[in-house]
Formats: sequence, C-alpha cells, structure tokens
Amino acid sequence: MPTNNSVKKALSLIEADATKVLGLNVGQDRDVQPGQYIPRADAQSPPELSFGNLSPSTTYMVIGLDIDAPFPSFGVLGPILHWIQPGLQPTPSETDSTVHVLKVTTPFVANYIGPAPPPGSSPHRYIFFLYEQPASFEGKKYAPPGGQKLGNMHRMLRVSRAK
Repeated sequence: MPTNNSVKKALSLIEADATKVLGLNVGQDRDVQPGQYIPRADAQSPPELSFGNLSPSTTYMVIGLDIDAPFPSFGVLGPILHWIQPGLQPTPSETDSTVHVLKVTTPFVANYIGPAPPPGSSPHRYIFFLYEQPASFEGKKYAPPGGQKLGNMHRMLRVSRAK
C-alpha cells in the first residue's frame, strides 16, 4: 500500500510535468485532475481517455487500479484491478489539436468496474496507467469468452514473495 509520502511525491512529479497526465473524463466530470474527488455514482462507466503526443500508428492499453481496497487503512486485499483495456487507438481530438482521444477497438481483458468502497470506508484513490501495446499482444487471446465479466476474486492482485 502506498504511503502518503509516496503519493505526495508522485503528485508532485505530475504537477512538475503535466504532459505525463492521462486525460480522464469521468461521467459528467471533464478534465479530471490528479487528486480530484469524483462521486461514486459519476464513475460507474469507463472513463473517456485522452493523451497528447501519441503516435496514430501505435496501439495502446490502459490498466486501472484501486490502490486503497478494501479500506485505505487496511489494504491487505489491494490493490484491486478495475480495468484492463487493450486496443486503444489514438484519434485526433476535435477540440484540441495537441490531444488524441483513445478509442476502444478490441474487447476488454478485464471489464471496467466502477468504484464500490465498502460501507464505512473513506474515499479510495484510483490510478490509470497507459502503455504502448506490444505489437505481438493479441487482446482477443486474453479477452474472456463472450465478453464474460471478471469476478471480484480474480481482481485482487497478489504479490508473491520469493523465499
């Protein structure tokens, strides 16, 4: 579980270079900023993603995590996987020539699930990582058959320790 100091350091790096921030539109919230509070009800659908300076000939993938599951003070089950979406194709934005909107072109590997902290939990922090998708990666190979949704037990990320 990240400490407050590591989160503050990461946020300071982002503030120092905003070109590294993935653009997120979440529900009715446009241009979501790092650290911004989004009501749970507004984030139940996958965010719209955008980023500047992307190669139109490259395919990308996004991974979304809840780093505070199940409780920020008790992260034994976290982080929790919220989304793996390969096959993102950059398309020039209609409103900003320096930005590309990322359009989904293939099935998900792990369907998006919106925030659902348990009762009594404080707000959770969600992070999204954008990667260039390796040319050899075949998203359909890892997509669940028939678009089957991934269960919660399969979303818990476990780190094994070498002995």
